[in-house]
Amino acid sequence: MVAYSGDPLFPLKMNPLTPPATIKIREHDLFLDHSLPWRYWHWFSGLFHGNFGLDLSNNPVRPQLFLHMGVTLRMVVLAFVLAVIIAVSLGVLSALKRGGLIDRGITFTTFFFLATPVFVTGLFLKFYLAIPLDKYFGRQILATNGAQSPLASGSFLHRLPDLAAHFTLPTITLILAVFSSWTIYQRSSILETMNMDHVMLARSKGISPRRVLRRHILRNALIPIITVLALDFAGLLGGAVVTETVYSWNGLGRWFLGGASNIDLNVTLAYLLFTAVLVIMFNLLADIAYGFLDPRIRYR
Repeated sequence: MVAYSGDPLFPLKMNPLTPPATIKIREHDLFLDHSLPWRYWHWFSGLFHGNFGLDLSNNPVRPQLFLHMGVTLRMVVLAFVLAVIIAVSLGVLSALKRGGLIDRGITFTTFFFLATPVFVTGLFLKFYLAIPLDKYFGRQILATNGAQSPLASGSFLHRLPDLAAHFTLPTITLILAVFSSWTIYQRSSILETMNMDHVMLARSKGISPRRVLRRHILRNALIPIITVLALDFAGLLGGAVVTETVYSWNGLGRWFLGGASNIDLNVTLAYLLFTAVLVIMFNLLADIAYGFLDPRIRYR
């Protein structure tokens, strides 16, 4: 679809001072003088050699992919882990306090953030939390742009306060973007598991409520949420695209948007390949986790 969305050399061709020979050379460099199936096969065969092709500026795509991937994964992995912990905890608490004030408060909060777009949350935190907080203390507490300060240098421990200041808002934004649906799934799964026969039997035997929750309810209730987590990881990357734009992070999201807007086929294909591999990998990890949570489905 990207290849059919336009001509990547359109700005060059619209310049009346561009010689036709230059256009021919650029078309040859980008393989635009070949058919689309041949171009795709050339790109696909290059993957076996670790070659992702060149972007429109004749720069190798592979180093750019790993550079921007490192920036994005630093934010996404931390947000993913914290969001899982928060969602599971709130889901269990909401189910155990079903119908009470705590349950209603958690339900209202989750649906509120579920209905709030990522960019709205990011801009709200940026303009109504970070900027007023920095003005109040007279120095930078929460950074609003970039993954680190341009002049930051030294060892990791020396740069840690600066990194934390830049990580806080994007991480919070991603957590608020994804924890809501996971909390709702976890609550529903806990409520469904609590009414199963083996749970009722465990309670009738006089097993302590804490042990029933840990051994008989939580382990079985985690199976559906693991499936959701595996499928939603791609959605987390999608949220990272918006978050990186709001906070001016030079990660995969902004790199992909730049490639898509410039009709840079190799950049777009590299991003799509990376996200596809992550989705497959997380689904595989979810299948493996099933065996640890439920012995009945362990592979022999």
